[in-house]
Amino acid sequence: MQRILAIGILLVGCFVLAESAQGQRIGVGAHYWRTVDTLPDGFDRDGLSYRLTFQNNLSPLLHYQVDIERLPSGYAGADKAVYAPQAMLLMGRWVYGGVGVGILYSDGDFADRPFYLVRAGVDISLLPRVRLDINANYHFSEWRGLSEMGRDIDTDTITIGAALRLAL
Repeated sequence: MQRILAIGILLVGCFVLAESAQGQRIGVGAHYWRTVDTLPDGFDRDGLSYRLTFQNNLSPLLHYQVDIERLPSGYAGADKAVYAPQAMLLMGRWVYGGVGVGILYSDGDFADRPFYLVRAGVDISLLPRVRLDINANYHFSEWRGLSEMGRDIDTDTITIGAALRLAL
């Protein structure tokens, strides 16, 4: 049920972004991630991920964001690359915070449960249509369903990232 809810939230987010052409931004970024708990051998404890990001400014202080993150193989014990679609509701201008939901996907399988996240960051204007977003995130996650090896692992993840966005 939680998996269906997370996928539904992501689909609604894509619809919201498609419906509003004003105040949209598109960008690319990277995150350094590290698991909170020590992991057994065979698991990556930290690494670099890449993301595509789409943001819709619903008002000057309220933003809806949908990202797709690509994590390397080895994350959560997966043999192939892991993708993490995410949807977030953010509040603030150049200093902001928010919450979100996402789900891990690898080799044709979704994780058994979605992950939830908390984000804080700064959004700096570099040029009139170009912004730099620097953020920190805490992911409350379980890795069940992505690999047999990771089925009993339950660890949260901290990320620090940056993204460049262009206003459409």
